Amino acid sequence: MKHLIINADDFGLHETVNLGIIQGHTAGVITSTTIMPGGKAFDHAAELIKAHQTLGVGVHLTLVGENPVCHPDQVKSLVNQDGCLSPQYPQFLKAYLLGKIQLADIRRELTAQVKKVVDKGIQITHLDSHQHMHIVPGIISITIDIAREFGIKALRLPAEPYFFSGGYPCPPTRFVARSGLTMLAQLARNKIINNNIVVPEHFFGMLAGGNMREEFLLAIIKALPYGVSEIMMHPGSNNKLLNTIYPWNYHGEEELAAVTSKRVRQCLTENHINLISFRDLS
Repeated sequence: MKHLIINADDFGLHETVNLGIIQGHTAGVITSTTIMPGGKAFDHAAELIKAHQTLGVGVHLTLVGENPVCHPDQVKSLVNQDGCLSPQYPQFLKAYLLGKIQLADIRRELTAQVKKVVDKGIQITHLDSHQHMHIVPGIISITIDIAREFGIKALRLPAEPYFFSGGYPCPPTRFVARSGLTMLAQLARNKIINNNIVVPEHFFGMLAGGNMREEFLLAIIKALPYGVSEIMMHPGSNNKLLNTIYPWNYHGEEELAAVTSKRVRQCLTENHINLISFRDLS
């Protein structure tokens, strides 16, 4: 049997992202999302969840790119002079590897993020993270501890197969980055499972992240292996606005078109793929 979670990241990042995700759920095939506790549109996202209880909601743990949930003075090693987190993962990882970031600050910040979601009355289905920082050695142990503390039964394991492209054209540097992430995820697999936390068996969406057009989503679905898979998506409803704020050049409107496509729905049916969310794993 083939089971598939289609998860939309960055819920709470911006209201146009929130609206795209909700549309992708109500009119499409999105079954799950992950909310950013430090996102500027967190409260907007939390209100939308109340009206869409069929959407599974995890926490998108954030150590880069946004503001901390804790006061900057409580997590001094995580923030710059403006009180903001590192803008991108290379800066964070450099500081982390040089020993400039304290694990106690990471634990304090990530715990506060999960608690903020719990305090909104949201039933958390799983944990993943912005730019996949939860899978980094040391941070994965903290993530597992937090999952156990809050009774969260599942995590994302971003281990896209080393030689899978799904037809997506990208530079060699992205393949290298994907391979590094897959290696870290595979190293973390046993640690996660040994703590009685479940993960999908397969993951897709790293190479085409931010540009998962219909043709690439269809290629993944047609090649989907047996077992439980997750496909990571980043739908949105206003590319022009988001790309003036963030440097990623994501194609959220095209991703939204993909998850609401009749061809995608038909492909899922023809391949006998059962849509689920992370809550079904536990």
